[in-house]
Amino acid sequence: MPRYELCVILKAMQRPETAAVLRRAVETLLERGAVVRALENLGERRLPYKISKHDSRHTHGGYFSIDFHASPKIVSELLDHLERDIDLLRPTVLKKDTELPKAHCCGAPAERAKSAASR
Repeated sequence: MPRYELCVILKAMQRPETAAVLRRAVETLLERGAVVRALENLGERRLPYKISKHDSRHTHGGYFSIDFHASPKIVSELLDHLERDIDLLRPTVLKKDTELPKAHCCGAPAERAKSAASR
């Protein structure tokens, strides 16, 4: 199963309501056969622009990231379900790489060694 990251922006709420919304999102993942690896709170901040959702305008929101493994078949269904939640302003699913790239910003050390040896 590929690895994904669900990034969500929740409307500004108190802690118990925020926990309930996150619980619903995680339960939605688990019901569809996903394996949740991590949940990260990225903090509450001012939105870059006003978001109108479910007849309300929002200027602040809570940012969260959920790391999970799931079948690619459930991603569109998952997003469709999360879009209907009145407390979620922006759900976004990103596919994560399974391995980190080995190249550095200035080229991989092995490449530099090969080019120096060929000179």
